[in-house]
Parts: sequence; structure tokens; C-alpha cells
Amino acid sequence: MNIFKDVIVALGGLALGIVLGYLIKSYLGKAKVQSSQAEAARLLEEAQTQYKETILAAKDEALKIRDEAEAETKKKRVNLQEEEARLQRRRDALDHKIDRLENRERKLNQRQSKLDKLQSELEAAKEERLRELERISQMSVEEAREMLLQTVKEETRQDMARTIRQVEAEAHEEAERRAREIIATTVQRLASEEVTETTVSMVPLPSDEMKGRIIGRGGRNIRAFEKVTGVDVVVDDTPEAVVLSCFDPVRREVARVALNKLIVDGRIHPARIEKVVSKAQEEVEAIIQEEGERAMHEVGIPGLHPELIQLLGRLHFRTSYGQNVLQHSIETAHLAGMMAAELGADVALAKEGGLLHDIGKAVDQQREGAHADIGAEIARRLSKSEAVINCIAAHHGETETQSVEAVLVEAADAISGARPGARRESLETYLKRVQALEEVANSFAGVDQSYAIQAGREIRILVKPQDIDDLATIQLSKDIAKTVEENLEYPGQIKVIVIRETRAVEYAK
Repeated sequence: MNIFKDVIVALGGLALGIVLGYLIKSYLGKAKVQSSQAEAARLLEEAQTQYKETILAAKDEALKIRDEAEAETKKKRVNLQEEEARLQRRRDALDHKIDRLENRERKLNQRQSKLDKLQSELEAAKEERLRELERISQMSVEEAREMLLQTVKEETRQDMARTIRQVEAEAHEEAERRAREIIATTVQRLASEEVTETTVSMVPLPSDEMKGRIIGRGGRNIRAFEKVTGVDVVVDDTPEAVVLSCFDPVRREVARVALNKLIVDGRIHPARIEKVVSKAQEEVEAIIQEEGERAMHEVGIPGLHPELIQLLGRLHFRTSYGQNVLQHSIETAHLAGMMAAELGADVALAKEGGLLHDIGKAVDQQREGAHADIGAEIARRLSKSEAVINCIAAHHGETETQSVEAVLVEAADAISGARPGARRESLETYLKRVQALEEVANSFAGVDQSYAIQAGREIRILVKPQDIDDLATIQLSKDIAKTVEENLEYPGQIKVIVIRETRAVEYAK
């Protein structure tokens, strides 16, 4: 029973607690609602106050903007009025100017009328004067104009000729002075033999008895020797000597060395000949290599292609008008290098071009074409620079020079070949060259006489003064020089002088 009572008591307490909790929560909810209503009323009042203040501020701002707009409009209205007044003043000024211009135009029209009238009177007077001049001079206007133009033309030609002669003379004198200085300095610096050694093609014999041994029984020895060497052996009546003939100087040198060895040894028969010729070929190849290297180091151009060194060495056995071609190439390289140094040009390029300029002569017996073109082709194949190739190709004028160094190589080649004692020329060849030079000069119209002087290095032409004037003499000298360059072969250069003179002869009796 006690437990039941306790349960009842507990349930009654729980129910009481629930009732009390509900009452307390209801009370608190009513208090919170009243507080919220009070806060809402306060916020609404503040919002109404801020709205009124905002409306007042907006009205003030609108009034301010309206006042500013009215002030700006008033200012613009004033500016427009001022601009309109200024435009009106300008319009009035323009109207005034237009009036003045119209007045001036009327005056100009009046003056133009007077000028037209005067012009007509002047034209009439001019025509009258021309008719009177034609009557007095008995010449028409066209004839007088033609005579005047002819006179002016002749006077102008004379003035042009004098001016051209003066300018060319000054340029020629300055160029000759500078060239003489450079060439004189260069030649003074170059020490060279006047006469160079030529290739020997005659082999001396200890006695005429040796000729029979060279020929051999039935000619077997000489046939074997010619077959192996490719050289013709000429055994004639020349005492104690035989002559070797071959277009290839290297083969001729091999034959000369081999024949000398056979003569010294005394054992001459076909088997011995083959062995000695083979050994002579090796010796000549060694000489070629040595000479090529010597030339390269003497000029100061190291690092040449081995084939170029071989070709240079072959030039040691080649001569041109009695001048050793290798020595001539070395001399040309020195001359070109010295002149390049004087002019501030590329010394190394000038030396290399001078050394290699005749490289084509080493193989020109085996190929078609000029040695300059052959040499340029070889240099191009061996990857030499275009500047060096042009120096080689242009040293005889077959190709246009493209650099100062190419011109210097051409000049050095001419100096080396034309200096006294460098080359020899037969009398017959010399006479033919001089005669051909005079024939070229005499082939031009207006030439009276021509004389080749200074050993064919200068030609003087006397012209007919009635056929050729001063200006034409200048052109004639250029034409003759160009014809000589294109049609004749000659060492060095030829100076062409054209002389025109008028002589008046009278006799006192």
C-alpha cells in the first residue's frame, strides 16, 4: 500500500510540475510579446523620423540642382548672345572685304584690258620689226635661229672639250702622281733578279760517241726512252748535245733528269731506262712539292690546299717569254701585297691572288680555255673565296674586277712582266706587234698618221683637224685604246695619245 501511495504521490507531483511549467511559460511568452511590440513601435517611430529627414534633404538637393541648372543656363545664354554678336561683327567685316575685293577686281579688269591692248600693239611692233630684220638680213627667222643654234653648239662643244680636257688632265696627273709613288715605293722594296732562269731542254753529252749509245741497236734505246717519258729526243748534228722536245715542261724535266742519270751511269738499255725514269719522276715530284711550299712560305700565305701547292711547284718548270712563271707569281704576290699595304687594302687577299693568278698555266696544256679561266675554275673547285677567284679570273681583263685587290693583282702582273729584263721577245714578234698597233690606229676615220714609239708601249696619232674637233679627239683616243685591248696581245700597257693641231703656213717673198 505504501508503494501505491508513493506512486500516487509521485504522479501528483509530476502533474503539478507540468501545470506550473505551463503557467510559467505562458507568462514569459506574454512578457516577450509585449517587449517586441514596444521595440517595433520604437523602430517605426525612428523610421518615420528618418523618412521625413530624407524627404527634406532630397528637397534641399533638388532645389540646389535647380538653382545650379538655372545659373548654368543663364551663363550659356549670355555666351550665346556674345558669340552671336561676334559672328555678326565678322559678317560685317567680310561684307566689307568682299566690297573691296569687288572694287579691286574691277580695277584689275580695267588694267588687263589695257595690258591686252599693249600686248597686241607689242606683237604688231615685233612682227613689223622681224619683217624689217628679215628684209635687212635677207634671212628668215628659222634660218637665223638655226645659225644661232649652230654657233652656240660649236661654242658649247669647245667649252665642253676644254672642260673635259682640264678635268681629265687633273685627274690623270693626280692618278699618275699617286700611282708613280706607290709603284716606285713598291719596286724599291722588291729585290728581284732582272733575268730569271728558264727551263733547260738541251742535255749536254760527254762526247758524240754517247749519241750512238742513246740511240741503241736499231734505235731500241731511244724508242724505249721516248715511250716511257712521252718526250721526243732529237739527236742531230749539234756537237755533244741532244735536244728534248715536249709541250709538258714537267715531263720534259723528268726526261732531262733521267737522261742525265743514264749518261752518268753509262748503262743504257730498255730495262734500265724504265727504272731510271721511275726514279726521276719521284725526284721531280719532290722538287715540285718543295718549290710549291717554298713559294707559299716566301709569300707568307700558309695553309694552302695540297693540290694548289703541287700546281705552284709545277710552275717552276714553266716559262713565259723566258720568264719563270713561279718566280713571276711570287714577284706578283709581293708587288700586289706592297701596293695593297700602301692603299690600306687587304694585304693577305692581294698576296694570295697574286700568287695564284697564273695557277692555270700549270695545266693549260691539258685543258681547253684561257689560263685565267682554268685557274679560276680550279680555285672554285678547291673552295677558295670569291674574292680570290675574281683576282685570278680578272688579271688579264677577261672578267670584270670586283675589288681593289683584283685591280692590284692585275697591275702587279703587268709590272712584273713589263719591267726591264723580265721577259724577252723575238724581233719578228716585236715588229709584228708594232705594225699591228699602227694598223689599228690607221683604221679609224680622220687619222692622218700614227707612230708606235717607246718599244710599242706608246702610240701617237695625228688627226686631220678639219675632220675631227677637240671633243672628238677625246672619244677617238678611248675608241682606239678599247680596240687595242680587244684585238691585240701585248705585255704591260700601251699609252694612246691623239694630237690635233691646226697649222697656218705662209711664205714671205
